[in-house]
Amino acid sequence: MPKTQFGNNSSLPARALETIFYRIFTGNPLPYLTFDGKTSTMIWKSTYKITLLFLLALPFTLEAQSRMGRPSKKCYLSSGMEGYILSTTLKQRQNDDIGLSTPRFTGFVNMGVHVNYDFSPHAGLYTGLNIKNIGFIEKYSNPDSTVKRRVYTLGVPLGLKLGNVKYGSYLLVGGGVDFPFNYREKGFVRRGDKTKFNEWFSDRTPKAMPYIFVGVHLRPLLSFKLQYYPLNFMNDGFGTTVGGRLGFPYSDHDVRLLLLTAGIDIPFRPKN
Repeated sequence: MPKTQFGNNSSLPARALETIFYRIFTGNPLPYLTFDGKTSTMIWKSTYKITLLFLLALPFTLEAQSRMGRPSKKCYLSSGMEGYILSTTLKQRQNDDIGLSTPRFTGFVNMGVHVNYDFSPHAGLYTGLNIKNIGFIEKYSNPDSTVKRRVYTLGVPLGLKLGNVKYGSYLLVGGGVDFPFNYREKGFVRRGDKTKFNEWFSDRTPKAMPYIFVGVHLRPLLSFKLQYYPLNFMNDGFGTTVGGRLGFPYSDHDVRLLLLTAGIDIPFRPKN
């Protein structure tokens, strides 16, 4: 595959994180990316800025976490913000081999609120409501074109916390279900016109998207999770009429979403 430089439409933090996490997923660098010296320097400076955004939040909760910890045997709320999401898919079309799609990075809008109940200082449960922006990028070689598909979802997670729950260092395992409420599809041919549309409560995707996850919460408030959606992201039975003929645009798609998330979990504790 020929190498090309990044386009101007992709943010520098997204470019750096795509390179890092694509290597994590596949063990190889992104095959279609090259950097000149100036671009490489700018990318890493932008990555440092993202890291600083997380670090700036630490002083506001570190002292409270050390002094008090999270309450045991009490319900309390926490922010449940996913923050940044890097996604790819296990994708197969027709008789092609299964492969990973082009990484997609988003920081908007991924937020929510969690209800927590800790049985002890070492174990607890949480659930809540989350809004996520998830999707995938698909590239075609003939013609040289790109299609981006995404949904906004309202989801309900259910997670188990194991470890030093009281002071914020523990493992996460669980699952949940996301309900898409807005679908957007954008396509463009290289050096050609762009087309895009969005639909509310679209039939182009399933009505419910269950998932499983594993992750880690680091003291005092950072969390990282790996999420997997075992069902097809696209509704392969969706039909639409074009030019008087009924077609099924996603009948040859088998797309399983894989996410790596970096979030902030700020607890709001009840008074003793």
